[in-house]
Amino acid sequence: MSHHEFDRQPVSADQLKSGKYFAASYAGEHVAGTEFVIGAMFVSWGVGTLDLLLGLIIGNLMAVLTWGLICAPIATDTRLTLYAYLEKVAGPGIIKLYSIVNGILFCILAGAMITVSASAVRVLFDLPAQVNWYPTDFSFVLVALAVGAVVVLVAVKGFKFIAQFAEVCAPWMILMFIVGALAIAPSLLSATPNLDTVTLTSWLTVANTHIWQDSGNGLSWWHVAAFAWVCNMAMHGALSDMTILRFAQKSSYGFFSALGMFIGHFIAWVCAGIMGAGAALLLKTDVTALDAGAVAYQALGSAGIIAVIIAGWTTSNPTIYRAGLAFQSLNKNWSRGAVTTIVGIITTMIACFPFVFTKLMDFVSLMALILAPIGAILVSEHWLLPKLGLTRYWSNYRKQTTNKAALFTWITALIICYLAFAIGTHVFFLPIIAWFVALIFYIPLANSMGANRNFPAKVAEENKAALLRKQAEQAYIDNTRLNDCQSAASQKHWMQYLAIFSLLICLALAFTVSLNAMDLNKFRQIIIWPTVIYFISATYYSLKVADPKTQT
Repeated sequence: MSHHEFDRQPVSADQLKSGKYFAASYAGEHVAGTEFVIGAMFVSWGVGTLDLLLGLIIGNLMAVLTWGLICAPIATDTRLTLYAYLEKVAGPGIIKLYSIVNGILFCILAGAMITVSASAVRVLFDLPAQVNWYPTDFSFVLVALAVGAVVVLVAVKGFKFIAQFAEVCAPWMILMFIVGALAIAPSLLSATPNLDTVTLTSWLTVANTHIWQDSGNGLSWWHVAAFAWVCNMAMHGALSDMTILRFAQKSSYGFFSALGMFIGHFIAWVCAGIMGAGAALLLKTDVTALDAGAVAYQALGSAGIIAVIIAGWTTSNPTIYRAGLAFQSLNKNWSRGAVTTIVGIITTMIACFPFVFTKLMDFVSLMALILAPIGAILVSEHWLLPKLGLTRYWSNYRKQTTNKAALFTWITALIICYLAFAIGTHVFFLPIIAWFVALIFYIPLANSMGANRNFPAKVAEENKAALLRKQAEQAYIDNTRLNDCQSAASQKHWMQYLAIFSLLICLALAFTVSLNAMDLNKFRQIIIWPTVIYFISATYYSLKVADPKTQT
């Protein structure tokens, strides 16, 4: 398994993937169970409706540009994991420290995703909501362990299996956020006085009255935009998604992150906010007292439980995969599959303690802050040093165990951010500060420590190997494109049409409720059936028709 995942070598040409894998992966990973949590948190923040919408548009656009213009080009140029590339730039001393820190952070993040899935399962057993940092019911611990076991099994299978899993789940999950918001919206409309007609203005009145109420606490669209940008900075700005995008045929596939950002981190967050406010209204409680399972169940019934479970899986799967690669990079003799299994077990144990679930926004900001300087150092090394006449990989050519310029830059960026926080800078802005400080600070340090030296023989050898690899890649891509065109007509199947039809039925049911032609309780009972039909048909199509030679 480790060999096929190219843990330390560039991905070979025959393992490059087409755009559909990345479209599905980003849509699946970023339309997740945590969107229920974050969407509800925006409601509790007290940010106005227009501030929220403007901030999400700007912040998500910046995230997509960071993926598409920074992370993906480096990934496809090197074909290496972040860990292999960082070791090449900064040496084994840095990679050991970084991999431990990075791996732990990803384990905690994946644990939060498993906790979200478990919060849905606990509804089936009528267990209490887990809104403390510790579990309050032992039965919830058993549920978290069971959910984690499934997640680990999928993550161990590797990138292709993870992408196929997301390809099946993503279309339905995306629709469930929209369907849930449509279904629960009449409850919010009926609770808003003096609304005679349903117009855009009346919807803004509902939103400002029940959902995003401006509390005047000082949080504005700037804060929303900063959070939307940095909440995934560990993946794009810190280049962790080199691990995924190294399989991409083209660097432009990084822009498929727009599916995750504007569907998952815009539409899903907005819809989750609507569902959270609606659920709180129906249950006559505060939205902060509800977990993802409770919110989804009020809007979607049993289908909502499935939505939260699968949404947690599709996010925790690639996160555990990344954590496994992080720890596997500590020793080249370790099997990625075995390491991922151990990481998954630890992550599942973390999931039993919902402390990240209750402090998710602060955690992702802290994670971005810690990891962002490393991404900036790699960007500086990869692009800026050659443009300034300095030597890329200079520390490696000098056979240094630790690139001290990188280490000092990392520490300095964190110290400056600590000082900025001490004088009142909001935590959401700190990762951005850390990234730009490291990008600039690394150059003079590298110059003074050896990047100004020339290594003509080593540079020529490096360039020759890269050229041969890229020629092989282009030849393979050209051949694959021709074969795909010749076989495209044979890929249609009635199961695919059945899956699409079942999604349309789900949407039609939601519109029926939103037009007050169906009771919400009846909707909850019915929507589970097109959901079951969708998963049977979509899974069959994915495994037996679209990719009959699935590697397991």
